[in-house]
Amino acid sequence: MSDTYLTISAPSSGTYTEKRSKFLAFAFPVSNVEEVKALVDEHQKQYYDARHVCYAYMLGHERTTFRANDNGEPSGTAGKPILGQINSNELTDILIIVVRYFGGVKLGTSGLIQAYKAAAGEAIAAAEIVERTVDEVIDISFEYTLMNAVMRIIKEEEPVIVCQSFDNDCTMRLRQRASLMPRLRQRLDKVDGVSVDTNS
Repeated sequence: MSDTYLTISAPSSGTYTEKRSKFLAFAFPVSNVEEVKALVDEHQKQYYDARHVCYAYMLGHERTTFRANDNGEPSGTAGKPILGQINSNELTDILIIVVRYFGGVKLGTSGLIQAYKAAAGEAIAAAEIVERTVDEVIDISFEYTLMNAVMRIIKEEEPVIVCQSFDNDCTMRLRQRASLMPRLRQRLDKVDGVSVDTNS
């Protein structure tokens, strides 16, 4: 299993016009459903005068949590093409909202699908796509006398030190890329007196 995934680094936007209907697309990096709900609510309030506020999102590095919402458009003509753009770009931890202002001319099913797809594509094209690593976190504790041995391993394996506390007993929280974590754990486990707990 890959321990990297693609997402966007910051919010972006795009617009698309078809037969006087205007489609405003907004892409956001998100990490949970609560963030998604808050952003969708915010846009529904802000664009209260729009005909439809449709969206799709994908969450998690395994890309198994997703949803598409047509918000009153014919089934499958809005949320699905937005989600299709997320999938074709292999993105996750992303929400795309497309706001439609009706221009008086009906677009038909295929026209709607194309318009929502194009609008979502514009927002993605304007975004910076970044590769992130899937990380794991462990907590370690040890006596101060073992500090040198522990720090030598940390210097060589280069995990991120999330937090640390040094007293008679020392504790550290370390974050490391998933594929490199087994080696870090193994080396720390070999140091007599170091306790390693997986932080799940």
